[in-house]
Amino acid sequence: MSNLRDLPVTTLGGERTTFGELAGDRVALVVNVASKCGLTPQYTKLEALHRELGDSEFTVIGVPCNQFGEQEPGSSEEIATFCSTSYGVTFPMTAKVEVNGDNRDAIYDVLTAEQDVEGKAGDIQWNFEKFVVGRDGAVLGRFRPLVEPDDAALRSCIESGITG
Repeated sequence: MSNLRDLPVTTLGGERTTFGELAGDRVALVVNVASKCGLTPQYTKLEALHRELGDSEFTVIGVPCNQFGEQEPGSSEEIATFCSTSYGVTFPMTAKVEVNGDNRDAIYDVLTAEQDVEGKAGDIQWNFEKFVVGRDGAVLGRFRPLVEPDDAALRSCIESGITG
């Protein structure tokens, strides 16, 4: 299996980099996001979490995806404008990718192999599925879309990654 930190990423602004460079030496919460979803208000709590913990220890990384009900139809510029004006998003975001299927992004090849708390791995279920990734690129936890960014178990997973 590939080391997640070495995998290529394109930022929402079009810069080619790696996951490790985007995350830096921080624990990351990777979330597939969408602008026109019933779960889109989670951006508020994601941004709050990023601002609270987002120094040298932690970052949220948003990954736009249009595979679920075509709820992220915009261009990179439209997504960036929506996120900054509607939710004040300051955390890094990647270019829009596919998280399931034959054209699944390499990062999601690694992430979807991980099990959630019920022991289930496999495809992303919907927008706003969350993965806590440690500094070494290991996946520390997988949380399904309805788990809010301020959920106690999610927060505990992030904090154990930071202190661990």
